[in-house]
Amino acid sequence: MTAKIIDGKQVAARLRESVAARTALLPFKPGLAVVLVGEDPASTVYVRNKDRAANAAGIAASTLRLPMETTQAELLATIARLNADNDVDGILVQLPLPPQIDARAVIEAIDPAKDVDGFHPVNVGRLHDGRATLVPCTPLGVMKLLAEAGVSLRGTRALVLGRSSIVGKPAAALLTAADATVTIAHSRTRDLAAECRRAEVLVAAVGRAELVRGDWIATDAVVIDVGINRLPDGRLVGDVAFDEAATVAGAITPVPGGVGPMTIACLLENTVTAAVARRG
Repeated sequence: MTAKIIDGKQVAARLRESVAARTALLPFKPGLAVVLVGEDPASTVYVRNKDRAANAAGIAASTLRLPMETTQAELLATIARLNADNDVDGILVQLPLPPQIDARAVIEAIDPAKDVDGFHPVNVGRLHDGRATLVPCTPLGVMKLLAEAGVSLRGTRALVLGRSSIVGKPAAALLTAADATVTIAHSRTRDLAAECRRAEVLVAAVGRAELVRGDWIATDAVVIDVGINRLPDGRLVGDVAFDEAATVAGAITPVPGGVGPMTIACLLENTVTAAVARRG
């Protein structure tokens, strides 16, 4: 048996087209400000891709590049200016930040109405309370891919492998809101393989290359692989051993080309959602 491949590139492309169509109907251009501190190569490439995708979707995107030596006070002052700028609907501070800056303090300084990453405690609280809010982009992308795969989540046994605040916890909250029966597993979970085998939906977001083997997957399970890891030979792989899992699962996302493209597409959607909510 060969699993159905859930093509994140195609789903993301359709979502970007939908966002562009929605933006074209607005009497204003939604504004997205991305703040990049330092010159981390991966972050620089990622931010450039965000800018390109946002502009293509009709969003006025700008990147504020600050030196690595930027102090926390200076970064907070920058965020305060963006909070007060009525042309800016979404603020995203690219992580990781230099060691002299407390990322939590920075996230909490962003106006929750402009927090298109969905990391502010107000938005986190709303998510876990089941209220409408700005949702972290990667977990939102996970849910859209599950919908693309035609998964009916009500009553489904779902396992989220990973408990980060960026992916694991919000993904679990979204799955719970969709009426799945959700377990969160992590590095301290006893008999992790057995927990995975119980899952009809498995979301792997632990950051360990090919940790989940084929014999950890239940027959016909839907596997969403959030991980992206570079091997010594330069190959990019997920948290799931794809070739093994694809012989067992009913549907699976590839790495690359699965969840990754959805993150930027969902960021664009969040920006337009924030703009409409702010400006009516």
